[in-house]
Amino acid sequence: MRKLFSFGRRLGQALLSSRDKEYAGPVYHIRDWELRKIHRAAIKGDAVEVERCLRRFRDVDARDRKDRTVLHLACAHGHVEVVTLLLSRICQIDICDRLNRTPLMKAVQCQEEACAIILLEHGANPNIKDIYGNTALHYAVYNKGTSLAEKLLSHHANIEALNEEGNTPLLLAINSTRQQMVEFLLKNQANIHAVDNFRRYNSHSSHSVVSIDSLPVLLPL
Repeated sequence: MRKLFSFGRRLGQALLSSRDKEYAGPVYHIRDWELRKIHRAAIKGDAVEVERCLRRFRDVDARDRKDRTVLHLACAHGHVEVVTLLLSRICQIDICDRLNRTPLMKAVQCQEEACAIILLEHGANPNIKDIYGNTALHYAVYNKGTSLAEKLLSHHANIEALNEEGNTPLLLAINSTRQQMVEFLLKNQANIHAVDNFRRYNSHSSHSVVSIDSLPVLLPL
C-alpha cells in the first residue's frame, strides 16, 4: 500500500504552485481596500445589504480590485442565501477570476458543498479549467468525502480531465493518499492506465510510481 502512494511532490504541483501566492490556501486572501461595499456584504453573508447594493448600483457581476465577483466571494465563504440571491438576479454563473477560477471551483476548493450544489443545479459548467488546467473535480479530490465529487460527475464532470502537469483527478487522489477518493473514482470508471501514461511521460524521474497491478487492492470487497 505504501508503494501505491509513493508519487513525487510534482504530481500535485499544479494545485499547489508557488505562482499562486496571492490565493494561497482555499479562501481568498482579502484586504479591505480591495473591496466595494457589496463585496464586504457578500463576505459577511449579509443578503439584505447585498440586495440593497444591487438596487442602487445594479451590477450583479461587480468585481473587486482583484477581479473577484460577488458570487466568487459568497461561494468561497459558504453563504447560500447570498448565492441564491445573486442567481435570482441572473448573475454570470461561470464568470472567472484572475486565475480563471469559476465560483463553482471556489465553492469546491473551500469545501462549501451547499453552494456548489446550488451552482450545479443552476447549470454551472464543471469542466472549465483554471490557469493550471484544473477543473472542479481536481479540487474535489481534496475534500473530506466523495459526495461533492459524485455530484460533479452526475453533472457530467470529465473524470479524465488533465491539468497542465498531465494529472487526472485519480492521479491527484493517489498522490495525496485519499484512499476513499481513489476507490470512488475507480468505481466510476476512472482510467487506471492514466498511471502508466504518467509513468511513461515521466520516466526520467527518480520517484517511484504506482504499479497498475496494485490498484485493485484499493477496491472494497
